[in-house]
Amino acid sequence: QVQLVESGGGLVQPGGSLRLSCAASIRIASIYVMAWYRQAPGKQRELVASITNGGRTNYADSVKGRFTISRDNAKNTVYLQMNSLKPEDTAVFYCNAHPPLPSWGQGTQVTVSS
Repeated sequence: QVQLVESGGGLVQPGGSLRLSCAASIRIASIYVMAWYRQAPGKQRELVASITNGGRTNYADSVKGRFTISRDNAKNTVYLQMNSLKPEDTAVFYCNAHPPLPSWGQGTQVTVSS
């Protein structure tokens, strides 16, 4: 069974930065697109950013210019650098393939508040 372990979340003030990491129990080099998703309270999970094996990235309009996704296939790890954080970024962040695999990790909580 695939295991995805997200980390790096926390409480940060508006305008602050966080770097999320996602360690996978499988060779992510075999997955063409890896992605970060988030789920805010009372809302559906949404796609935030994705990256292909070739490094092509795509971002939700709400995070463009602020978030950067990257992947290290040798370490089976995906990252999300988040800058200029806003209160509306508060959510639980998850990584998965895109389209997602059936297994989801527990996610990492990001709270943006003063």
